Amino acid sequence: MNKEQLMESARGMKERAYVPYSKFPVGVALLLKDGTVINGVNVENVSLGATNCAERTAIFTAVSNGYKKGDFQAIAVAGDTVDFLPPCSICRQVLAEFCLPDMPVYLTNEKKEILELTLKDLLPFAFTDLDM
Repeated sequence: MNKEQLMESARGMKERAYVPYSKFPVGVALLLKDGTVINGVNVENVSLGATNCAERTAIFTAVSNGYKKGDFQAIAVAGDTVDFLPPCSICRQVLAEFCLPDMPVYLTNEKKEILELTLKDLLPFAFTDLDM
């Protein structure tokens, strides 16, 4: 699957987001090394702290389906924004837990342009181990 197809999958998910408070839908397509694509959306809650981002929804779904650290190949993130929409810092850290630093991260904007980065580009000083 190429980055355009993966991004189209992410864009298609936005309509499934549960965003009654922010009205800010986000869709994600997570490509696994076996070719499986797992999608995710943001799911809001009136308490805000209980809200879950689309990126974490996809990662947690993959893990609950038996995928493990290192099984992730790429992720595409889509929202309705003028600028490219990156994952929040919490999602970046969750991605760092399960994905390699050189994993492609595709971001889009309202013009449907695609920016390709790596996880390391997004989180250059990731917290990756507990060695003390």
